[in-house]
Amino acid sequence: MVANFPETAISTERLLLRALEEQDAPGLAAMLDDELVQTWTGHPRPYRPADAHELITRRAPERRARGRGIVFAVTEHLTQRLVGLLELDRTDWHLRATEVRFVTAPWARGEGYAPEAVLGTAQWLFEDRDFQRLELRTAAGNTAAQQVAQKTGAISEGVLRNAGIVRGGEWGPGPEEHTDLIVWSLLPEDLDPPEPAHPDDRYHALRH
Repeated sequence: MVANFPETAISTERLLLRALEEQDAPGLAAMLDDELVQTWTGHPRPYRPADAHELITRRAPERRARGRGIVFAVTEHLTQRLVGLLELDRTDWHLRATEVRFVTAPWARGEGYAPEAVLGTAQWLFEDRDFQRLELRTAAGNTAAQQVAQKTGAISEGVLRNAGIVRGGEWGPGPEEHTDLIVWSLLPEDLDPPEPAHPDDRYHALRH
């Protein structure tokens, strides 16, 4: 029997991560056809509504069924608008490790949605699914993705040389070219808040 993720939803302070639905297709197509998304990801170019329909109806369910990962639509609690797409892939069930990728809609960038969604997913993986490692890989020139990794508290582990492909770098889609990938990781202990060095020290600090 193939191990896989359950059909589930993850809730954070501002976001709901849930399964993709047919009604997400227009927003998904617009988001994944964006210039920056096309630069840094391997999604079809151009990204058409038919591609969104295929992801929703075939590719995402197939990934979960085969145990490779799971795909979440990321929506706002307040408006139910689609703000992003979060994917888990390359899952190793023996190691209890998986890789996360995240895309944010152009209108939703700069709001902190990506780190919030990644941290919510990490908490679910570590506390509910007994995972031991969540990995992020960011292209060397993708500073926005690197900032997301840093905001989650992920640890930079090194560089995989020429291990990725981008489409023209930070100035927009262009010819495909190889790039280095920076590897980041989150472990369960990375999410634990630091404890006071000594209870008495904390008590004296509060008194003074």
